Amino acid sequence: MNKDEVLVHLPYSSPFLFVDELLELDEHKVIGTFTFSPSLDFYKGHFKNNPVTPGVILTETMAQIGLVCLGIYLSGSAENGLPGHVMLTSTAIDFLKPVFPGEKVTVQAEKIYFRFKKLNCTVQMTNQAGEVVCKGTIAGMVTNKMNG
Repeated sequence: MNKDEVLVHLPYSSPFLFVDELLELDEHKVIGTFTFSPSLDFYKGHFKNNPVTPGVILTETMAQIGLVCLGIYLSGSAENGLPGHVMLTSTAIDFLKPVFPGEKVTVQAEKIYFRFKKLNCTVQMTNQAGEVVCKGTIAGMVTNKMNG
């Protein structure tokens, strides 16, 4: 399974798709990018006259790139060749800098382990200046598409 095939299997669409491209993807890591359009609805109220990307959206972006894309790749590369769904089960994220409308971020995730259908990764998001804006660990379960 390659990067383009993984993107096709993502279970999201706009406005809840937070993956623009995958730069690297293998059995150990994934690197991808997303640019936060200033027109995204959540900027209208978070915060008044000083929009900033909510932490939950930053976490979701790291989950989509760093957990779901890697989980689809790993499960789709298994013997059956059918990628599964990846359901988020836990996060531990430290937020270090704000992300503003129009910023492009890069997410890098490294697999800690993938066994018994559980994927655990370290994740880090950087801004265009190369500064770490948030980092931590994220985990999820890979489930069969047919059985949920």
